Amino acid sequence: MNHLQAWGAVLLCVASTLLPSLGAAETIKIIVPFAAGGPVDQLARVLANKLGPQLDTDVIVEDRGGAGGALGAELVARAAPDGKTILLGSLGSQVLGPLLKPPVAYDPINGLVPIMLVGSVSSLLVTGSKLDVLDLADLIAQAKRGRAMTYGSAGPGSTMNIAGEMLNASAGLRITHVPYRGAAPAISDLLGGHLDMLSADVSILLPLVRSHSVKALALLATDRSPLLPEVPTTTELQLPGVVMENWYGVFVPSATSPDLQQSLEAALSAVLDAPSMRERLASDGIRGTLGADAFRARLAKEFTFWRHTISTLGITAE
Repeated sequence: MNHLQAWGAVLLCVASTLLPSLGAAETIKIIVPFAAGGPVDQLARVLANKLGPQLDTDVIVEDRGGAGGALGAELVARAAPDGKTILLGSLGSQVLGPLLKPPVAYDPINGLVPIMLVGSVSSLLVTGSKLDVLDLADLIAQAKRGRAMTYGSAGPGSTMNIAGEMLNASAGLRITHVPYRGAAPAISDLLGGHLDMLSADVSILLPLVRSHSVKALALLATDRSPLLPEVPTTTELQLPGVVMENWYGVFVPSATSPDLQQSLEAALSAVLDAPSMRERLASDGIRGTLGADAFRARLAKEFTFWRHTISTLGITAE
């Protein structure tokens, strides 16, 4: 029995006496702070299908995209702390966006409580079929010669936006940012030839790469992915400052009782430790599940790192 299995077993014993407090037969909503069809939405639907039987209730997904994830996060922060409204957020919605444009309606650090980090995934830079480039070096060379290019994102402050500006800063480029309300509409425009490139989570781009609908130029990471072993990393390509690892995490309103928090963590631990779920996450390049305490510690480090990085790069929410 590994550490996560042992932890899940202990919490499930506790949860057996607490689950009724979540409201059996009452619907639980997972709020996704981005448009439908993106990586967070897709993962939320997988979790909802598994979490419902675990909690003996209906679990549905509600997409509330807008403002780089701020609208959905605010909705959960202001919701009743009864365990029936939870957030599946990301690095972009919970750290990057709030740092670039601090919300006024809720406290991004203290307004929500982290329950579990589902996992992390590297970003992949891809181009559409209409952008004729050989590789990342060729793209950079063409951009420096004055070729106008665009990159899409899930909105200002999203990981897609920050990754694009990291590339601009590190390579001395001026590729134009085109924001959307989520990754899905940005990818749709890329496939339709209205965008030149974007970087998004490997999990959502992998099928498009394998079908040759898009061209993978680089993994924004230090190590290659076993899912795309032929794709070089930005570190290999002498762009060590262009590294982006997104993550997906579950949050609840800060006033949620410790008993409800522990009950939800137990249920999520059981779901994520199931062999079928571990296999599903691995096939999407998602790894590194963390419990509440470890997730809270990681969040503190993320805010410190990205506050400095965003300031250094001179990135703004405009």
